[in-house]
Order: sequence, then structure tokens, then C-alpha cells
Amino acid sequence: MKRPKLKKASKRVSCAKRFKIQKKVREHNRKLKKAAKKTGISRKPKQDVGVPNSAPFKEEVLREAEQRKQELEALKEQNKIVKKQERAAKRKEGKEAVSAGVEPAAKKAKKGTKVREARVAVAKEKSAKTFKCCELNKVIEASDVIVEVLDARDPLGCRCPQLEETVLKHEGKKKLLFILNKIDLVPKDNLEKWLGYLEAECPTFLFKSSMQLKDRTVSQKKQRGTNAVLDHSRAASCFGRDCLLQTLTDLANKKDGETMLKVGVVGFPNVGKSSIINSLKEMRACHVGLQRGLTRCMQEVHITKSVKMIDSPGIVAAPSNPGDVMALRSLQVEEKEESPLEAVRTLLKQCNQQHIMLQYNVPNYRNSLEFLTTLAKKRGLLQKGGIPNTELAATTFLNDWTGAKLSYHSRAPERQDLPSYLSDAIVTELQSGLNMDMVREGNQNVIRGVRSPNLASSINFSSKGPTAGVLDVSELPKETITTTEADETDVTANTDECQVNTAGTQPLSTSKPEAEIPIPKMETQIQESTQKTEDKPTKETKVKFVNVDLTSMQHNNSDDAYDFNTDFV
Repeated sequence: MKRPKLKKASKRVSCAKRFKIQKKVREHNRKLKKAAKKTGISRKPKQDVGVPNSAPFKEEVLREAEQRKQELEALKEQNKIVKKQERAAKRKEGKEAVSAGVEPAAKKAKKGTKVREARVAVAKEKSAKTFKCCELNKVIEASDVIVEVLDARDPLGCRCPQLEETVLKHEGKKKLLFILNKIDLVPKDNLEKWLGYLEAECPTFLFKSSMQLKDRTVSQKKQRGTNAVLDHSRAASCFGRDCLLQTLTDLANKKDGETMLKVGVVGFPNVGKSSIINSLKEMRACHVGLQRGLTRCMQEVHITKSVKMIDSPGIVAAPSNPGDVMALRSLQVEEKEESPLEAVRTLLKQCNQQHIMLQYNVPNYRNSLEFLTTLAKKRGLLQKGGIPNTELAATTFLNDWTGAKLSYHSRAPERQDLPSYLSDAIVTELQSGLNMDMVREGNQNVIRGVRSPNLASSINFSSKGPTAGVLDVSELPKETITTTEADETDVTANTDECQVNTAGTQPLSTSKPEAEIPIPKMETQIQESTQKTEDKPTKETKVKFVNVDLTSMQHNNSDDAYDFNTDFV
């Protein structure tokens, strides 16, 4: 209780409470001592008994110990003075080198280390893409049936013509099927149009994965089958499983009885490949999550005694695709090749602004920065000082679009001619061996059973068409890292792997031709630092200031310009 005329409340407690606390502490310490005594562990450290009085030459021993202590302190002070002198000498050497126009050796070594680290990171990233392409090709070669998973919100954008052409080149030895996933996020009319459009080219199955599955343990599976309470919520329910599993079982029965039917599940990142396998297995066999690119290698999962499914990493999108396609189907943001702000800006251009405003409950905005600022304030994504965290808001926006949360749809195009790699004979061959009447009836039951959003509450998204993918390792873009010739000599001087003739090198202040190395393209910090030193004006040069009309620049770049004359609350 706070007493009058005092700033702080009293810390006094009643005697009963104080004695109770002391008793609890004593009991606790007694238990610890008892447990330590049983295990043979002593908590008390052994104390230094010192030199006993009865010991001979006690004064000499104490004198030697004191002398040794003083020597250690003097040595420590001497080391401090030596280090201080070394730092002063390094600073003096650096100042002399800068005045003479020569770069210090320590700075050169640091630059060389940064270049080597950049090269290692780039080579690792390139090897990751190469590994994904190799794993995808392994899945295609090992599978009897290839299932391409498409996001129902943008089915055409999830199709990869290179993949479909590669599968169909096997001349009937491999079947191609489409699975239209996440059907609960699009209106029913739009879903029926897309189903009719895709069925004309390839057998298509409608599917909605289950979001609440147990881990892969036998005890949990038995418990779920006996005592678990059935959850009929929207997230726990799965649609389209019976029809797809029956079709795969029929195909397996038509094969030899000894071999299992291998079904490869392929598609772009975050379309729901692993979720489909988990829903068919009815347990969490594959790792799934909101982050894209969690599956990094092929994984075999036994669904039934005759059907085995193979999970695969996502298809590597070609860099030639448009910006909004790369934002949805690529891992550029996760691999930090593109900023989330730029990805959101490209996505907002392909959407209806009024639909975005209604979906996120934000006022009218003029550009992506204003939209992200409002979204960050609305969701409490603030930095220190109450500044809106636009980058975190952009990441949240992208997670809504790639995850199973946001409802948006794209219009199905008018029926045109088949693609160049498809023909009527190939379409008939793909449908052979399948009970198409059962497939159509199963799709209609799924449409009637699933709960879909209204057309007014869904965002209208304009699709750019199929997404080009990279399947061949040789088709991966050969990227280069550009470094100046002087930086090359800095790197090679610090390594013993090669020798460089530096007789014809020039100082850093002069411009030099750039040398290309067959390593991925990225601007190294060495080049930036050298450009900064080149661009810095000396004391003799005169700097001329030019007045720039900022308003005219804003009108010229009115695409995504921010008006700083207006305040938003």
C-alpha cells in the first residue's frame, strides 16, 4: 500500500508471510541438499585453506605468492601498452597510405575475403537451382503418372509448358493429370469454367487439402481412428480424395501385380503438392508450411499397397517471366533476389483497386507505398518510434497471396486451339484407361460440397498466361560477377592458388576495363567502394549545386510516385 507523502509503496510484509517464505526457502534448500547427497554432487566449492600456521617457511611462501601476483599484473599492463602501440602504428600506416594514394594491406585482405564469400554464396545458390532441376527430372523419369498441381486461383499461371512437353515426349508411357487445388478460395462459377477449360486438354481433378493433420506416428494414427473426435470444420475437411484415390488405384490394378504405381507430384512452389500427399495419406508425411520452397528433394510416400507418390521440389521459373509471375511462382523474395516492396508493387498493378480496398479494409491509395503504410498501421506492424514497417507489411501481403488464405480469381480464357505439344490423339490417349464418367461425377460432388466465396468478395486478378520453367540444367542462366582488374589483383594476392602479373596495373583512381568471371551476376562491395572513392571530389575540385524541380520529377514518374505534400493519419 502506498503511504501518503511518499513516492514509493512500502516493502514491509506481515510477519506471518515473511516466516512462511523463510520456511519454504529452507525446505527447498533441504530438498536440494538431499538430492545432491544421493547423486554425490557437492554444490559448495572447495575453499582455499591457505597456508597453515604450523607449516615451515610460511612467511617465505606468502612472500613468493605475493611476488608472483605482482609479476602477473605487470605482464598484463605491458601487454596492454604493446597492443595500444600496435593500434597506433596501424592507424599511422593507414593515414600515410591514404595520403600516398596506396590502399593498406589490411583493407586489401578484407576486400579479398568479401569477394571470396560472395563467390561462395553465389555458387551455392546456383548449385541449389541445379539440384532442384536434377531432382525434378528424377521424379519425372521414375514416375508412371505425372500429376501437375495447379492453383485454382490462377490455373493458367501455374501451368508449365516445358514440363508438359517433356512428359508427353515419352509417347504414352507416362500419363499426365491435372489437380486443381485450393478450390475453396474461388467462386463456383469461375471454378466450373476453369474445369471445363482444362478438361478439354487433360483429365482434371478438383481437390481441397486438409489443413489439420497429425504427425507421422503410429500411436497418434491409432488414437485418431479410435477415440478422436471428428472435426467437420472447413480447415479439417478434405474434398476430392476419394475420386482421385480410386482413379489411381484403378490404374495400379491395370499394371503388373508385382510393381507399384509411382505417381509424381510436380508443380511450382506453394501450389500445395505436399499438402495433397498428406491429405491422401491422412497424416503429416511431408513437411508443409507457409514458406515457399520447403521441399528441397524428392520424397517417396506409400499411400496404399499399390500406389506410391513421389513429392518433388518446385519448378524453377525462368527469369524471362513477367514481374507479377515471378512474385507468385518464384522464390526470388525468399532468396533475397528481389525486395518484397517491388513484388507487391507489381502485384497491385494486376489487381482491381476497389477489390483490394474491400478485401483489406483500407481507404483509397495512390501507390503501393501508401497502401503498405496504411496496411502496416492497421495491423500494428510498427517499428521503434511508431514508424510503419512497410517491408513486414509487404511480406504479410505476399504470404496471403501465396498461402491458402486470400480469395482471388482469374478469368478462364475463351477456348482456342490446343497447344503445339498437344493434339486430339494425345488428349484421347491421356483419357484412355480412366473412367471419365466417374471423374466428372466426383468433380460435381466436390463442387456441390465445398463452400466457396462470393464473386463480390473475391479479388479479380489478370493472369499473364503459362509460366515458363527450367528443366534442363544447361538452360540455367549463366550469370557473371563483374570486378575491376585492380580488385582481381587484390584477391589473387591474398590466395596461393594462382599468380598474377601486376606489373601493368594502374592506381585505383584511373578507370579500367571490367573483366567478367563465369560466376553469378551481382554487384560486389569492392566495386561499390572503389566507385565511391572515385566519385569523391578532392579539395581542389569545385562542386556545383544545381536546383532540381522535385514536382516536375513527380509528375514525370506518376506511375508509383508518392506525394510528400499530403499527410495521412
